[in-house]
This record gives sequence, structure tokens and C-alpha cells, in this order.
Amino acid sequence: MIARLTGRIAEKHPPTVVVDVHGVGYELDVPMSTFYHLPATGAEVTLLTHLIVREDAHLLFGFGTDGERQVFRLLLKISGIGARTALALLSGMSVDELHVAVAAQDSARLTRIPGVGKKTAERLLLELKDKLAGGVSLPAGTAPGVVAGNDALNALVALGYNDKEARAALAKLAPDLSVQDAIRQALRVLAKV
Repeated sequence: MIARLTGRIAEKHPPTVVVDVHGVGYELDVPMSTFYHLPATGAEVTLLTHLIVREDAHLLFGFGTDGERQVFRLLLKISGIGARTALALLSGMSVDELHVAVAAQDSARLTRIPGVGKKTAERLLLELKDKLAGGVSLPAGTAPGVVAGNDALNALVALGYNDKEARAALAKLAPDLSVQDAIRQALRVLAKV
């Protein structure tokens, strides 16, 4: 099993990344949440991986965080969910957003992901309800924008910005943005400072 790769980014073609590790190029499919946080081509990167061996292929998937990899592995255990659907889910929503969707039993949020229909979304909610129970729970009356703002704030702080900078950048954005859009736009705001 290949658990982690550290090397230089040789190519980036969403959702595929080629990481050169001492002259060997490893092709990985990554969720867009990881792809957006990758450094430029030629830069050093460390990705956590999951290897799937099939009769006709060896497929390597890369993740920026252990949380993404754990959720990916959890999704693969659900009947009818393959690697491509799991990758699409992690590309369409963050791990925290998935926790919130499961806690709120929000199948409409899941059906917005390409390749996830109503039946699949309902199966996901049913299967993940107990498995993600230790995740995020929605307090009564919490608006989705507030949850997204808190998740974006936590992500910016995890990226190295202090709390004051992150809050100031998020205050300049529309409150109804998704977590991913809020992070992207906040990073643009912070880059201009």
C-alpha cells in the first residue's frame, strides 16, 4: 500500500496530478478541494494516498488532509459508491460540509453533486448518519451561511492566517457563499493585502 507521496509536482490537469518522486512520476486523481490548495508546478508537495488495485488498473488517489482520505475510504464502503463518485463528493463539498449535510439529513445538498441522484443521496445519508455522528452538528436555528462562514474561518486559520486577518477578509464577502467559494474569495482578498 502506498500511504503518502512527497515529491515535486510535474503536471496538473484537473483532477489529475503527476508527482515526481526521485524520477518516478506518480499519477494521482485528487478531489478539487485538494487541487485548489496545491502549490505551483515544480513545487514540493506531500499528499496522503489511497491505492485501489483492480484487474485492469492500479488507481492512486491523493488527498491534502487525513480527513479527506478518511471520508473517501468511508464512502467507498457504501454499496453503490465507487471511487469516482466519492471523488466527486469530495470535489463538490468539503468534509465539514458533508458532516453538516449528514447532520441536517440534507439530501438536496448532496443531489447538487454531479453523479449523485436522489436514491444515492438518501443511501449516503442513511449509511453515514452513524459513521459521521462525531462530526459537526447543527444547532437549532443555525443558518447555512453561518456554518459556511465558520468553516471558511477555520480553513483560513489552518492555512496560517491569524483569526483577525481571516475574519476581516470574510467580512468583505457575501454571506451566502459556499465554504469553497468563501475560502477562494477570501484568499484573493488576503493576497491583495
